[in-house]
Amino acid sequence: MHLDANKLQFEMKDISGSSFKDVNAQGLNFNNVNLSNVKVNNANMSGLTANDVNAAGWRLTNINLSETGIQNANMSHMSIEHIHLFGTEFSNVVLPAEGDENYQPDGDYKPIIFKNCNLTNMEIVDCDIKGLKINGILIEELFKKMEE
Repeated sequence: MHLDANKLQFEMKDISGSSFKDVNAQGLNFNNVNLSNVKVNNANMSGLTANDVNAAGWRLTNINLSETGIQNANMSHMSIEHIHLFGTEFSNVVLPAEGDENYQPDGDYKPIIFKNCNLTNMEIVDCDIKGLKINGILIEELFKKMEE
């Protein structure tokens, strides 16, 4: 397939509703752009960098996120299903701090739940485990009983 190679420069344009098919769009640079409700299918987005992005309500299916980094993200009420996590690390995961937009002074947040998961070889290191339950058993209480 032969593709015409043209570099386009759009500024202050509305291209809403446009369609791109069989297009090589490597190295695009979007700055201050509204991409809400965009649909991307069968795309190679490896090496994509997204900074200062509102991704609320994204639906990602059948994707390869291996070696992906997510930093300074609000993942509240996110649902993650049918995933492979081997070698994955979660670090510096915290509840919202005073001044964050979703901070609740009473600390009443929806619980974080791992359900029907294989956690073989999982490690929890240097973490605050207040309120952590496994199969309904409060882990703090279990540790206290083991020390007695």
